[in-house]
Amino acid sequence: MPDSPIARDLYLLDPDVVFLNHGSFGACPRPVFEAYQRWQLELERQPVEFLGRRSDALLDAAAARLAEYIGAEPGSVVFTPNTTTGINTIARSLHLEPGDEILCSNHEYGAIEMTWQFIADKTGARLVRQPIPLPVTTHDDALEAFWAGVTGRTRVICISHLTSPTAIILPVAAVCARARERGILCVVDGAHAPGQLPLDVRAIGADAYVGNLHKWLSSAKGSAFLYARPERQRMLEPLVISWGWKLGAAFADQHRWQGTRDVAAFLSVPAAVDFQAEHNWDAVRAACHALASDARRRLAELTGLDPIVPDDPAWFAQMIAAPLPPVDTTALKDRLYDEYRVEIPIIVWEGRALIRAAYQGYNSAADTD
Repeated sequence: MPDSPIARDLYLLDPDVVFLNHGSFGACPRPVFEAYQRWQLELERQPVEFLGRRSDALLDAAAARLAEYIGAEPGSVVFTPNTTTGINTIARSLHLEPGDEILCSNHEYGAIEMTWQFIADKTGARLVRQPIPLPVTTHDDALEAFWAGVTGRTRVICISHLTSPTAIILPVAAVCARARERGILCVVDGAHAPGQLPLDVRAIGADAYVGNLHKWLSSAKGSAFLYARPERQRMLEPLVISWGWKLGAAFADQHRWQGTRDVAAFLSVPAAVDFQAEHNWDAVRAACHALASDARRRLAELTGLDPIVPDDPAWFAQMIAAPLPPVDTTALKDRLYDEYRVEIPIIVWEGRALIRAAYQGYNSAADTD
């Protein structure tokens, strides 16, 4: 296997740590972090001019660049600090009634599942947690397993593009197409997609799509987005009502200003897009996928346990989850870090222990070793 696709010292990571957990919070390259800090300094030099007179145009320009990158219509993307905030914006905008159903898979991120449970408890709706059993071999099987949870009471679907606990790519475009036929609102949680997968949100067809930018796009922490199809934008209410809100205002205007906050992370997103373009990110992604595939194979040989999906880039990209035998997960995670300085998550999912290895451009086969 080759050395890391790009130099590790382009990132700010501790060189003494084997960092295989890019999926949790990401890691910011030096040039992007420097752009982030320049925006912070510019803000502090003249806060009133920056926030009061310049920030709207600056944020619009950054959002337009992001929209181009993710294949979104101009004006259909707003920044949020994380995907959880984006999902909360959507969930709290809905007017669900007792007996309505919210459908999620059993592969969803815990905080997102909690959000929908909160909404269900508040409205009298019911959260349906539909299993997609593992191992799975075809996307048709995954689609049918998930769609079996749809009933005449299903009002909203929320499904991950690339799952957090199991690191698998789900057939979200097919789910969105079926949901559209049935008149069901379809929300895609793309927390791990931007930067790790080529992204075209219009082609996916979700009513709303949320994604983190501080993970695989490697922007500054606290940068994410909420996309809504134009015909769904009026439905989404700002999570915080502030000066941008008024009846009939454009989607971006309503959601842009939420009181005084540091917008530097949002403004650094174009620098992250540029960084990946300058470093031939298609090739970086391919190299990272090869590293992930090799790690998956070696873990299976070590444990004797079969992988959870086929060895195919349609199923996983730069992040894999591999089954472990019965183990004290806390002790294993602590030992890996305390004794070997390996930063990697050990996850308990549906009663099964999984180790999740995430490969970014700075990783190499030596990290797997």
